[in-house]
Order: sequence, then C-alpha cells, then structure tokens
Amino acid sequence: MSNAEFDVIVVGGSYAGLSAATQLGRARRRVLVIDAGQRRNRYAQHSHGFLGQDGREGAAIAAEGRTQLMKYPTVRWREGAATQAVPHDGGFRVTLADGSAHHAQRLVLATGMADELPSIPGLAERWGGSVFHCPYCHGYELDQGRIGVLATSALSFHHAMMLPDWGTVTFFLNGVFEPDAEQLAKLEARGVTIERAAVRAVSGKAAVLLEDERVIELDGLFVLSRLHSASALVEVLGCEMEDGPMGRYVRTDMMKATSIPGVYAAGDAARMAGSVAFAVADGAMAGAASHQSLIFGLPA
Repeated sequence: MSNAEFDVIVVGGSYAGLSAATQLGRARRRVLVIDAGQRRNRYAQHSHGFLGQDGREGAAIAAEGRTQLMKYPTVRWREGAATQAVPHDGGFRVTLADGSAHHAQRLVLATGMADELPSIPGLAERWGGSVFHCPYCHGYELDQGRIGVLATSALSFHHAMMLPDWGTVTFFLNGVFEPDAEQLAKLEARGVTIERAAVRAVSGKAAVLLEDERVIELDGLFVLSRLHSASALVEVLGCEMEDGPMGRYVRTDMMKATSIPGVYAAGDAARMAGSVAFAVADGAMAGAASHQSLIFGLPA
C-alpha cells in the first residue's frame, strides 16, 4: 500500500488538466491539481468549436469546469507554479515555487504551450483579438471579410490555402517564404493575393503597414507561432519529445503515457496542434489511463 499523499497529481488546471482530474475524482481517487493560472487561450475572449460551448468565453468554460470538479471530495487544488518533479518512493514528488512539496503515485502533465510570435510591432498586442493562429477557432467570426496570412515558414502556405474558405486572403511573404511555381498556381486558383513587401508593423484593428508605406486594412490576421513548453517539468523529468512543424511537444502513446513510467501528458503540451475540444479529450484519456495504471500496474 502506497504512503503517497495523493494518488495522482495533475499539473495544469486548464481544459486538459480539468478533464483528467474529473475522471480521477469520479473514480474517488485522491487528486491534487496544481495550477499556475496561465491558460494558453487567455488572450482570446471567446472559444469556438467545442461542442455545447461554442462562442462562450474561454475563462467561463474553465471556471465552470473547476466548480464542477471541486464538488468531488477527494480533489484538492493548489494555486502556484510547479518547478520541480522527481521520482520518489515509487511515485513522484512535485515541488512548487513557494517551496512546498507533494507526493503522488502518478503524474499528469497538462502544462500547455507558450506562443512565440514574430517580433513585428503591434502583433503581440493583438494576439487573440484580431491576430490568430487557428482558422477553425476564429475564421467564421470574420464574416468572409479581409484576411491576412503572415508567413513564418513554408508551413504558412497551408494556412494561406485554407483561409479562402473564410474570406478574401492576402498572403504576406515578408521575406520568409517564396512559393514555387506549383504553389503559386494553387494559391492563384484559391484566389489568394501575394504580397512580397516586408511587413513593418500592425496597427488599428489589423492593418498591415508595409516597408513601402502602403497600408493594407484587414479584418483579421493569421500567423503560425512557434511553440514552446509552458513548463520546465517535461525537461526536468526527461520526457521524450517529438519535433513538430511549429515546435517540440511531449511524445505519448495512445493512452497519453509518456516515456517516463507513471507520467502522462495531455492537451497542447502533448500534441502537434491543439484546441479546447482536443485538450478535453486528451485529458479524459490521461485521467482514465493513470487511474487504471493504479489498479493494473505500469507496463513492464
């Protein structure tokens, strides 16, 4: 019988973490959620594409999820950043920034990702408001208006090809990417306008100022950010990583188990691209899998 304080510690109290903890709480397991309060979509006012919650404020979805979760008597919640996690007594000891530590048999990482944007004046200030990364999350609300795509890599070609379904598209190459002849033909067939002048700044709602002093007014601008883990725990624990087109994320199997026995990962931290719906699904799987491992043991 383990002497661990908790059966499972869930690091991250956003959608994936809430979902994982809910499965565990419903299994009447002792769960601690440690949350630093940094939801990735905190910059966007509304969340879209999540069944039953379409158009609702992301903060409200998370708040209701927490309220429902905390009705389960075996669940505890700690505000703060988890800074260290080490194997301990057959499980894991997790230390917070304030020096407090907690011990659990299993660990679920739902720590999310941080977005790194190109260093163009005015871009970061509009992130989540009129500058976006996901067409499925934000494209419909632009009402078939004027849409820009700012190239950050060759992958931006796919962005530019997709977005004409949501509006009239201008593709700002910005010296980062040059489509080949076949790609140019495909973009032309989709009605995409190519703009090769360098981008100097973004102002107003989503107006793009070019180096030749022209200003192109837009209703929304899409850009693929570079992704970084929002927590150092994945590196501290030594979890194997995958190299995705936008950054590195935690490698997991179908049950959301990482390369470290007893450690699971869910949500944006453990997939190439994310959304609220994906995060909730991942969290449910990680919660159920970590629970079952307490009963049947870890794979040899």
